[in-house]
Amino acid sequence: MALTVYIESLGCAKNQVDSEIMLGCLQKEGFTLHDDIGSAEIIIINTCAFIEEATRESIDTILEYTALKRTGSCRALIVCGCLPQRYRQEIARELPEVDLFLGSSEYGHIAEHITSLAKGPSAERLIIGRQAFLQTAGTPRVISAPGSSAYLKIAEGCSHGCTYCAIPAIKGPFRQRSRSSILHEARTLARAGIQEINLVAQDTTRYSGLAALLSGLCRVRGLEWLRLLYCHPAHLHTDIITMMASEPKLCRYIDIPLQHIADPVLKRMGRRESRGRIEALIDKARSVCPEIALRTTFIVGFPGETDRDFQDLLGFVRSARFDNLGAFCYRAEEGTPAARMPDAVPEDVKRERYAALMGLQKQIAREKNAAMKGCRLRVLVDGISPRKAYALQARTEFQAPEVDGVVFLNDDIPIGEFATVTVTRSLTYDLVGRVCA
Repeated sequence: MALTVYIESLGCAKNQVDSEIMLGCLQKEGFTLHDDIGSAEIIIINTCAFIEEATRESIDTILEYTALKRTGSCRALIVCGCLPQRYRQEIARELPEVDLFLGSSEYGHIAEHITSLAKGPSAERLIIGRQAFLQTAGTPRVISAPGSSAYLKIAEGCSHGCTYCAIPAIKGPFRQRSRSSILHEARTLARAGIQEINLVAQDTTRYSGLAALLSGLCRVRGLEWLRLLYCHPAHLHTDIITMMASEPKLCRYIDIPLQHIADPVLKRMGRRESRGRIEALIDKARSVCPEIALRTTFIVGFPGETDRDFQDLLGFVRSARFDNLGAFCYRAEEGTPAARMPDAVPEDVKRERYAALMGLQKQIAREKNAAMKGCRLRVLVDGISPRKAYALQARTEFQAPEVDGVVFLNDDIPIGEFATVTVTRSLTYDLVGRVCA
């Protein structure tokens, strides 16, 4: 009888892709994929350890699931991904209940590891490769989310070395997939009914030949929307923005994590861009493609961030008026240069600055959404609404899955289908619409 396997995926969209690769590898080898964790014989937790909060969530999940080895059907618990890749010996020593720890190089070999583990306890509980797994055209994958949207990873690792970030140490240097491999996967996804592809990597715009790749993806039959996420400003060039203005399938949307705007802070962060270049890039994007939606993220309370630096950030956000914005209070990450920097910002000041920044963005988002009332928009129906007042939730091309607002609907439309709606009401971050007659 085939072993039943359950996978819990934590963290970002890139982790979700890795989990779906493991599902594909296991399905190919005859394992039974299970969505009921209580009755699964093998439990795999694909962890995140990018920041302190993610590390804590990963450990809490592991501790919660170790109980299933006593009370459920679980015969083996496997922890893989960023947590063992980053902490290695410490995590193996502190969690003896875990049967096997696998680094981010081992996703494609998950079936072999489980087969070996089923024969008896492994002599080697910790298997960590040097670089993160990189897909090929033949890598199997099972899409885990409902609907007709999927992520497609085009590269792995990062070579920037920002002073606050542990990703290069976890994932290794930047390495990109071949264009033929990516196009092959896109065609496979389209044949399976996927109509929206969201390109992800640690740094999508570092991809060599990105314009040619996007052009090829836009010619894939069956795809309707193509979206770029995780665009580093150092590599975002005008040719990509020009494509967004002219190519119907390429969503007029840029996710461009800026982290800060004050030049002294950017320098300490190890960011290569300056305020002047960032402002010029945003102005260029909006002049070439006036309807473009811009999403960004910022870190507040970085070591040495002064009141003036923060006021510069608030002023920039006030004038730039981003469509979507996320923020984080700085936390010192073990092993990063920033963790050793002087002039730490007090925790209460970090919280105050975070509240001020997000309060400003809340006002901007409310005003932008209010201006959308009465507009006709094309949406992709994502799924059932979590709010009882509405039946479904959908997204426009200006809203990325999971991180941005949605459009709530009370119409009868199949999940995964497109529709044209009229915005009837605006909420702070979301919209309410009605399908056009």
